[in-house]
Amino acid sequence: MCDTLVALPGFTKNGSTIFAKNSDREPDEAQGIIQIPAKQSGKSNLDCTFISIPQSESTNEVILSKPFQMWGAEMGVNVHGLVIGNEAVFTNIPISKKNNGLTGMDMLRLALERCQNAKEALALIPNLLEEYGQDACGGYRNRGFFYHNSFLIADQNQAFVLETAGKSWASREVKRIGSISNGLTIDTEYDQIHLSGEKRQFPHSILKKPEPFSFKEYFSDFLFTKVGKSNSRQACSFGLVQKQSKSFDAGAAMEVLRTHELADPIFNPKKATTSSLCMHATGLTNPSSTTGSMVAEIRQGKPHTVWLTGTSMPCLSVFLPFFFGTRVLEDFSQPSSQSDDSLWWQAEKVHQWICRDYQNRKAKIWPEFLSLQNDLLKAEAALMGSNPAIKELENFSRHCLKEVRDLYLKILPETPAK
Repeated sequence: MCDTLVALPGFTKNGSTIFAKNSDREPDEAQGIIQIPAKQSGKSNLDCTFISIPQSESTNEVILSKPFQMWGAEMGVNVHGLVIGNEAVFTNIPISKKNNGLTGMDMLRLALERCQNAKEALALIPNLLEEYGQDACGGYRNRGFFYHNSFLIADQNQAFVLETAGKSWASREVKRIGSISNGLTIDTEYDQIHLSGEKRQFPHSILKKPEPFSFKEYFSDFLFTKVGKSNSRQACSFGLVQKQSKSFDAGAAMEVLRTHELADPIFNPKKATTSSLCMHATGLTNPSSTTGSMVAEIRQGKPHTVWLTGTSMPCLSVFLPFFFGTRVLEDFSQPSSQSDDSLWWQAEKVHQWICRDYQNRKAKIWPEFLSLQNDLLKAEAALMGSNPAIKELENFSRHCLKEVRDLYLKILPETPAK
């Protein structure tokens, strides 16, 4: 489960593109932050998550948030200001479950590494889909979790929704704001469409095509889409952004990603459902937690800022700023499958401790976290107004990372097992 949103320059406070995503995955699936420089490749093949494909001659510098064990990424940005997030969608096209295709995360990373803008990515992903398909497990410990993918793709000027079902796909341009969740949303208003002719599962296989043709109606799997409550989450994220015309900025996007169930003002993570944008796993019907979050501000003529938590639960996290051309992430400790000294696992100990008495413990620690977040946002805004050099951006990013790690280290001694 995931939620992704975008606001284009004509809508936002600073005239930039604001893009945000929560990555919802299995609760203990640590998510790392990596920065990969531009490369000229001498390799003929590239090993993705399950299959190898031909490598391109050159790749772009990218900043990614990715599950620690995958090649692909849940979300990311490249040096040209292209930003992409993907979502699991559940369709009536059967999946063979042979792991002989690309994951949605693979396609996302390939597009960021190989494309310069949103239109190029919108062309590349369907080509990858046609050539390799998406028969690839998207789960971690759940090796039977297969799904198809939708994508929100944006740059400084444009944004597109791309939705898939097997090798079929449809796309539409986002006009001012847009959001996607874990269900197909493109009805009859597509700009482009491709139907591959793959047979649908019974009883869908005997039903006629709707007229006029609706991609959403024709391909949606009703049960998984309904249980995941994607419609309510998509409506929630879109509605929260829609209210903020000309005032929406990175800080506002962070608050959207921290949103729980709006109908319940006293949130209890032990009773959470799939209605929350900031998701907390509770069991079989709600198996996912938000394991990483990103807000990207894509600017014309100024450095892009990639705000990443590198931690789970945005409701308890501080977003950290990262910049292209810097080296802060060269020695950033990547998480593994078990508790280690990475930021993700360090924060997870604190987050799990808070969740055992959420309202009381959050009330004690969150004011300091929120104060730090607001300080970082103000400092970043001032920095962007001063035409900063790469070294200034790097020093600022290092300072922010140290501040957050020190804050967790201060709280960790207070977090016994119970």
